Amino acid sequence: MSIYWTWSYPWEAQRDPAAMSNRFSTVTEVRNVAYPAYETPEFDAANFLQGIAGTLELFHRSTLSFQDLVAEQTGHPVAVFQRVDQAGYPQPIDERILADTDTLMVFGLDHLNSGLEADREEVEALREWLRHEGRCLVLAPHHDVGFTDDLGQRQVEYEHHGDRLVPRMQRFSRYTRSLMRGLGVPVHNIWGLRPAVLPGTRNPVDLRAFRDIDELGLLHDVSSLSFHQHLPHYELTAPEGASLRVLACQPVDLERPHPFTAAGETEFNAIIWMPPDGERAGDIVLVDSTHFTTLFGGTDSLRALWRNLVRLPLTRG
Repeated sequence: MSIYWTWSYPWEAQRDPAAMSNRFSTVTEVRNVAYPAYETPEFDAANFLQGIAGTLELFHRSTLSFQDLVAEQTGHPVAVFQRVDQAGYPQPIDERILADTDTLMVFGLDHLNSGLEADREEVEALREWLRHEGRCLVLAPHHDVGFTDDLGQRQVEYEHHGDRLVPRMQRFSRYTRSLMRGLGVPVHNIWGLRPAVLPGTRNPVDLRAFRDIDELGLLHDVSSLSFHQHLPHYELTAPEGASLRVLACQPVDLERPHPFTAAGETEFNAIIWMPPDGERAGDIVLVDSTHFTTLFGGTDSLRALWRNLVRLPLTRG
C-alpha cells in the first residue's frame, strides 16, 4: 500500500502567512486556535517547525496510526510519496511507485492555485496498472470552500464549518481532478460541509450506508467516519448505476446555514465505489483523506474502514 501526497511541499510551505486564501495554517496559528492542545515541549520552536511546513508535517504524522495498522495486517510498511518533496525533487506517478503496490491512495491536498496537474504519462501508467485484478486506486479529493466571488456566501460557508484555521477561500485538489478527468471518473469535489453530530458530542451521526451494493465489503463494521468540520461532497457528474455507486452518505449539520442545504440537500456523498468495468480490472474508491488520519479523532469504526481497505487485494486477487 502506498500514500501519494499531491502537493508541492516547497510551494505550500513557502506561501505568504499574510495571504488570506488558499494556504495551510502555520503551526503558530494551530497552537493558538487549538490552545492548549499543542503546548508541550514536543511542539515548541526548539523542537518543531512553527510555520506552514510544520502543519504539513502534522499531516504526515497524522497517518502513522493508519500506517501501523497496515504494516501489522500486511507485514509491509506503507510507502509514502510526495509530488514534490521537501528538497524540491518531483515524483510523478510512474513505475517507481506502481510496480510495488496493490493499493495507491492519492491524497488531494494541493491547492488549486499551485497549478499541479497529472500529465498524460501518469494517466496512462495508472490506466495500465488498473488493468490488473486486485489493484485499488483510492482517490481523495479534498474540500472546495469559497469558490465564488460572492463574499457573503464565503462568510456563510465559513460560519457553517466554524473552523478558524480554514480561510474563507480554500480550494483543493487540482491534481486529483486532472487524474479523475483522465481516468474517466465522473465525480467533482465541491463544498466543505460540517457533519451532523450526536447531541452534546463531536461524534458524527451514523452514515446512511448502502450495504446491499457493497460487494467489496468496504463498509463491514463501519457505522461512521471522523468528525471533520469541512468535508467534500462527491458530486456525481454521470448517472449512478452498476459502475458508479454511492456507498455511503453523511448527514449534514442542518443547524448551520449553507448553500448546499438551502437547496434542499440534507446529506452529502462520502464514499463512492467504481467496480471493475471494461478493461479496468481494478477498483476505484473515493473517500476523503482525513478519514485516514488521527488529526480529527479516531474510532473503532474508522479502524474497521482501514482494515477493510487493507483486505481489498485479498478480496479481489
